[in-house]
Amino acid sequence: MDDNTTQAIRGSYDRIADEYALRIFNELQHKPLDRDLLNRFAAQLAGRGQVCDMGCGPGHVARYLHDAGTTVFGLDLSANMLEQARRLNPDISFRQGNMMALDLADRTLAGIAAFYAIVNIPKKSLPLVFREMDRVLQPGGLLLLAFHTGDEVLQEKELWGRPISMDFFLFQPSVIRQFIEVAGLGIEEIIERWPYVPEVEYQSRRGYVFARKPGSLAQQ
Repeated sequence: MDDNTTQAIRGSYDRIADEYALRIFNELQHKPLDRDLLNRFAAQLAGRGQVCDMGCGPGHVARYLHDAGTTVFGLDLSANMLEQARRLNPDISFRQGNMMALDLADRTLAGIAAFYAIVNIPKKSLPLVFREMDRVLQPGGLLLLAFHTGDEVLQEKELWGRPISMDFFLFQPSVIRQFIEVAGLGIEEIIERWPYVPEVEYQSRRGYVFARKPGSLAQQ
């Protein structure tokens, strides 16, 4: 993914950050399966080291994981989105970063939660994203990935009345499985669900992956 595309994504989220936070921050209240999966993720990682909410947006997933007992920080490309995250979660750390070039040392993280973090990443760039995730996870570290399933590429120029310039990618679970396994992570489970009602979310089918880096996660 070239610099112009990255800048377009960053600028688009900067423009919608306040509206995004208003609409999305409380969405987990209406998503029982998502809460169950995050609880499962948190139960395995509480007390075992740092967890990254990657592509954190306004920090609602980081908020949930923090309250569930994990040591979590958020990472996002958009400075304005991070401003919203810090405003809404003053007790959680947030930092700016790019998933395709993480400013994190090797084997730093006990876990990564990436909820729709790959929605704007083209298929050709997914191998790099998952290699970076593998690089920064500790042996035994856990990834929980959520994504929109399908084959479409949605080209949107406006969202909530604001101009944007980015594509939205849907992926088949088999494609995501292949990329994750090639990166070196082992798939533990793939879960799919139909969308909740339109008042809760965009009407796409959803996929979730639990994947683990080989090895043993040492107790911290």
